[in-house]
Parts: sequence; C-alpha cells; structure tokens
Amino acid sequence: MNKSDVVAVEPVIALAKAAGEVILEVYEKEYEIIQKADGSPVTTADHRAHHVIVEGLKNLTPDIPIVSEESDDLDDLTRLESDRVWLVDPLDGTKEFISRNGEFTVNIGLSEKGRPVLGVVYCPYLDVCYFAAEGQGAWRQKGDGAPEKMSVTTFDPKSPRMVASRSHSGKPVEFFRERLAEWSGSQPQIVSMGSALKVCVLAQGDADVYPRLAPTSEWDTCASHCVLDEAGGQLLDCNGLVLRYNKENILNPWFVAIADGEIDWLSFCPADHGE
Repeated sequence: MNKSDVVAVEPVIALAKAAGEVILEVYEKEYEIIQKADGSPVTTADHRAHHVIVEGLKNLTPDIPIVSEESDDLDDLTRLESDRVWLVDPLDGTKEFISRNGEFTVNIGLSEKGRPVLGVVYCPYLDVCYFAAEGQGAWRQKGDGAPEKMSVTTFDPKSPRMVASRSHSGKPVEFFRERLAEWSGSQPQIVSMGSALKVCVLAQGDADVYPRLAPTSEWDTCASHCVLDEAGGQLLDCNGLVLRYNKENILNPWFVAIADGEIDWLSFCPADHGE
C-alpha cells in the first residue's frame, strides 16, 4: 500500500458523528421497531445512520467495499477479492437504544488483509468518540475537547474488573467469572455495558477483561478491536488467535478482550469454546 492510499481517521470521525446526529433525532421520538430474520430488532435510526455512513465512505474511498449490518447484499462475496474492507455497524446496541439507556454506538472499522487498521466508535448520547489508526495510538474525545491518549492498565488480582454485556451473558460468562474469582482469590467487579463501549472500557484503563462468549459479527468488533490494539490490549479467540476480518463467514468466534497480556485469561474459558 502506498502512503497516498492511507485513510485518514478524521473524516471517518466526522461521518460517525453525522450518523450520530440522525440517530439522536430518532431517539427522541416515537419510532418503528422491526424484527429481522434472526429475531434481532432494527429501527429507523439503524437505516438512516447506515445511509449516512455508506454514502460518506463511498465518497471518501470509492474503491473500498463496504459491509454494513444493514446492507442488502451481505451474501455478496466479491469483498473477499479486496485487501481492504469497511466493516460498519450503524447502530451497535439497538436493544440499548430501544431501552433508552444511552449505551449505543456508531462503529466504523477498516480491515486490511484481515487486520483491523482503523477504528471509530462514537457514542452519540454521551458525545464521546473513541478512535485509533494503526501505529497512531488510541484516543478518546469528549465533545469538542482535546483528544486524550488511552492505554490499558496492569492487572491487580486484588481487584479484578470484568466487563459483561447488558444483553448477552449466560452460563459461559458465569463460568469465566467463577474461574477468574477462584484464580485471583477475589470476586471480580462487574462492569455492565452495552455495544462496543465494552471493549473501549478496557482501552481507557477502566477494566481488565471482557469475555464475549456468545455470537457476534465482524462489524461489531472491527472498530473497537483497532482501538484496543492501539491502547496496548488484545482481542483473541478462545484458542489464542487474533480475530481476523473479511472472512467468508462474517461471524466471529467466541473471544476475550484483554488489557494485560501477561495473564492467561484464556484458561478461564469453557472447554467447548462455543464450537
């Protein structure tokens, strides 16, 4: 890739914030909730944000394919021929959006040869933006304030901090928590959070581990994966492999997001790994 081919993060941040504006316009009003084929909900806000982001990315990088959760052509595998692919969740945390707890995000990630190389995670309700690009560090910006660089923290076994999903937990996560408590000798503090904010909590140093032992798709993780990488953390499947992107199957395996790589977090995962 030539230097001229590098995608700047600033226009992607602007797109995420523009999508956030249309999301908030819907958030404050009555809106229709539709059940998709897999049973998950989708709203007018999802679709409006999708169009804002897709049109913006087409203008910004016309030669890079775009895969959005709300795309009509998710089964089009021509993207596999491209080294770089945008992975977009226009409204991550639709259940949080519907419950009006504010913990929903706009996720825009860029993968290159399977690696997350750029990521923007914007929370419209809080007006907080997390962003990163390969080799440029991870940053958090509140409103129009100056961006602050983020980094993960070293694990303290006396006060383990574990992130859990508000909408998706279950027995495998409980198994992980119990194993962590047994190993550390301390009950983990549970940080409940929705959407891609869960991974960003690790990146900003406020948690140690996030076991996602349930299904996700590539658009759920690509952006926040880049942020966590640049903050010094890792996102690994339960076999210890880094998550890869633009696969033929867009689903992710179970994974664990970690801050301190010196701890054998994967030993706390259930043996079946969801397979």
